[in-house]
Amino acid sequence: MEILIKNLTFSYPGSSSTVLQEINLYIPSGQFVAIIGQSGCGKSTLLRLLAGLLQPIHGEIHLNGKDASLRSNHPAVAWMAQSPALLPWLTARQNVALPLRFQRNGSTALLEPEEALERVGLAAYSDEYPHHLSGGMQQRVALARLLVQGAAIWLMDEPFAALDELTREHLSNTLLDLWQWLHPTVIWVTHHIYEAVRLADRILVLSPQPAQVIEDITVALPRPRHENSRGFNAYVTQLRNTLFSASPSGDLAHAGISQQ
Repeated sequence: MEILIKNLTFSYPGSSSTVLQEINLYIPSGQFVAIIGQSGCGKSTLLRLLAGLLQPIHGEIHLNGKDASLRSNHPAVAWMAQSPALLPWLTARQNVALPLRFQRNGSTALLEPEEALERVGLAAYSDEYPHHLSGGMQQRVALARLLVQGAAIWLMDEPFAALDELTREHLSNTLLDLWQWLHPTVIWVTHHIYEAVRLADRILVLSPQPAQVIEDITVALPRPRHENSRGFNAYVTQLRNTLFSASPSGDLAHAGISQQ
């Protein structure tokens, strides 16, 4: 599903600060887009606008050519955040099946809960409760829950940020496999420079507030990618330099940017 954003500006009610200012973007269907910028610049706010949870004060969002500000036009989107948000009194299977109670706008389940759990490597844990699962396994359940929704847009707000490096990389590989199989449009918020280069077709760099897109980078590298891939570090350097120039303090760590 393609996304068109025209002159998007947003401020929270009662605030004199502009969070997003004159954002213009076209994202074709099936593209994997990473959004990176310092902490608090408005990345998550942009996701909420795309999800229809917030409304712009100026500008438009069109999804497949339809004005997304009208609830009747807004398609189902899938959301995955840092917290897996599993209900502790439901099993893994029951948590995965939960969105099926609220399907709307003609969306249908892409996979049955059991198949979704199998796709993320948790078929043997379908009857376990969240407190019996590790953090990585809980995020796999959340990923399986995303699969059953049949959504054409996946909004992903640093879903693996709280995990250790090895688990995060393993889950990222699983996510890429699923994306290449299903071809959803993915909007991935991250603070990790290397993660953005490894995963995305395209990287959007946001400035500090009022946030604007200050660089739009197409990552022309074949997959799978890793730090030793030819050309990988050139993109890392380009991103680092852009973020460094945009940071008021000149300190990427202080701005919440991981260079690993």
